[in-house]
Amino acid sequence: MMENKSGTITKFSGAFNGLYTLFGSPVIGGQKPGAIPEHSSPTRSRSSELCPKRKAITASRTITLFTFHSSLIIAAILWTVMFSPWTAPKINFWWTMTASALLLTSLVILWSRDTFRTISFKVSDMILGIGIAISLWGIFWLGDTLSSWILPFARSQVNNIYGMKMNQSPWLLSFLLIFIIGPAEEFFWRGYIQRSLSKRLTPVKGFLITTAIYALVHWASFNFMLIMAALVCGLVWGWLYMRMPNRLGAIVISHALWDAAVFIWFPIG
Repeated sequence: MMENKSGTITKFSGAFNGLYTLFGSPVIGGQKPGAIPEHSSPTRSRSSELCPKRKAITASRTITLFTFHSSLIIAAILWTVMFSPWTAPKINFWWTMTASALLLTSLVILWSRDTFRTISFKVSDMILGIGIAISLWGIFWLGDTLSSWILPFARSQVNNIYGMKMNQSPWLLSFLLIFIIGPAEEFFWRGYIQRSLSKRLTPVKGFLITTAIYALVHWASFNFMLIMAALVCGLVWGWLYMRMPNRLGAIVISHALWDAAVFIWFPIG
């Protein structure tokens, strides 16, 4: 009898050891001794470690969206104040435009400093920028000629645009357009807005949306020719930036020179 019991115990012990070898350890209470509790598994530990990172990424994206939309709202307000018939007579357009350009450049420096890493002013950029400015001036000369034939109000609206430079020093305006206003618009509209939208959406969508916004911020002028001029410029500079995102310097030069040429040096019409 004792031998039978001993044999049974030996068999049971052998089976137990077999299970132990197969599974690594016996299961007691639904869990192996020495095993990591389910609530503190490595996977969950990694998840808990990743949570702060995910929160930080989410917070960063939220801040980025906030700064992006805020900058657009600020630009829309500034352009409305400068061009609205209710506010424009109460301010000096050129000094307000200069202050706005400096503010928008400051926003780009604060919120999109990488923009300036893609800008270079090499000889090739200068040559390309001059070529773009000359070509754009030619496009506007042709557009002015055609619009004068087709639209009876075109000439008076263009004259209203040129009226903004009355009683102003051409030397001072040239300086402001070339070194502050022209570059700042490209830093902001192409270097920040279009670049951000292109990364978030696609280059084509970023180009189209930025061009539309750039034209629409001039709505308060109620000047069809000015809005169309902004649309054409936005299409040209935006398309060039979409095709050549690393040649923003050339686009900046073209904008600055075109501004001075069309407003001061070689006015059209």
